[in-house]
Amino acid sequence: MPRTQSLNLKIPIKLPKGAWLVVALLCVVGCLNYLDRVMITTMRSSITDSLKINDAEFGLLTSVFLWVYGFLSPFAGFLADKFKRSRVIIVSLFVWSAVTYLTAHASTFNELLLTRALMGLSEACYIPAALALISDYHRGTTRSLATGLHMGGVMVGQSLGFAGGWIADKYHWTDAFGFFGIFGITYSLVLVFFLKDVGEKNKDEVEDIVDKSEINFMTGIKNLFKHRSFNLLLVFWALLGVVGWMLVGWLPTYYKEHFNLSQTLGGFYATAYIYPMSFVGVILGGILADRFSRKNPKGRVWVPAIGLCIAAPAIFLASSTDVVWITIIGFALYALTRTFSDTNLMPILCMIADPRYRATGYGVLNMFACLVGGLGIYASGVLRDAHIDLSIMFRVAGLLMLVCAYILYVIKLKYNTK
Repeated sequence: MPRTQSLNLKIPIKLPKGAWLVVALLCVVGCLNYLDRVMITTMRSSITDSLKINDAEFGLLTSVFLWVYGFLSPFAGFLADKFKRSRVIIVSLFVWSAVTYLTAHASTFNELLLTRALMGLSEACYIPAALALISDYHRGTTRSLATGLHMGGVMVGQSLGFAGGWIADKYHWTDAFGFFGIFGITYSLVLVFFLKDVGEKNKDEVEDIVDKSEINFMTGIKNLFKHRSFNLLLVFWALLGVVGWMLVGWLPTYYKEHFNLSQTLGGFYATAYIYPMSFVGVILGGILADRFSRKNPKGRVWVPAIGLCIAAPAIFLASSTDVVWITIIGFALYALTRTFSDTNLMPILCMIADPRYRATGYGVLNMFACLVGGLGIYASGVLRDAHIDLSIMFRVAGLLMLVCAYILYVIKLKYNTK
């Protein structure tokens, strides 16, 4: 077992005041973050009919968001390291909610495309800042659970994406953007009074507040990449992104073709249990990681590694049977245990990266996951055109998860932050 290096950080025994309030407030923001970005995918026909655009143009709406979001994530994370994290979060929410509201008034494809690019710009600032702020408040054995609860809020937002399609069918597609845009703007104004950085009201609560005066973007990037463990974590998260995007993109098709189901039933089998099981997974992964970390700092590394070692054979089983209920159980087990990694990525990063550049580091991880994940979707499409069976691609995904588990095993920790 790799040895854990220890750095004597002054870690508060008691949580700062408002630590769980911050998590609760950010759960709502995390929900909005994903709801506002994904609901456009559920109203394709309403938008294409209204604006007279083709499917290629509609696909570009999602692609431009992902490109802007991915490329700007490192700098967006840096903003949260350089300035008050709470203010970055509030401004991010206000801007993307304003953009969401403006989307309701887009009357041409170019206007809609511009709003999606602005959405990617403003939303990129949120996740790194939010997870870094949660880590600032939860520096003891509550960090993984706090992160998991926030990720649960994110998954609620993903699962509520259907609301956009429902509103579009019942009323008009612009109404969904108008409603959630106004809601987000209002909520951002509420956060001004309640969301604060750790120690902002009482500096005596925390003994190791980071000095932001000398924080520099290029210095931070060099600082991160000079550590082997950060580079390993980068590879880990990128490969896991390939697996995630591949399964999300092709699982409905797999059910439809392999079991001769209708498109509706195939989509139901591929999604109905994924979000509920993932929601349970991020909470369970947080509880287990916090519990094991009390005895061993690598507890937050072992839990996701073990989760991947369970998820990999589950995918093998699910893609190697002609019994539909066994396939469902396999992919449900994957959804449950693979998300242990989502919960513990930032806690692991906190044990690797310089505390001054945690948000920047998460932004870099986000960027590579988006870029490599997008390439993974494209590559799987090329393999499909070459008549490679989806079951084979899913088994490759299982092998990639075992590689990811091994990468976690060899990572060396720099900071002993239980």
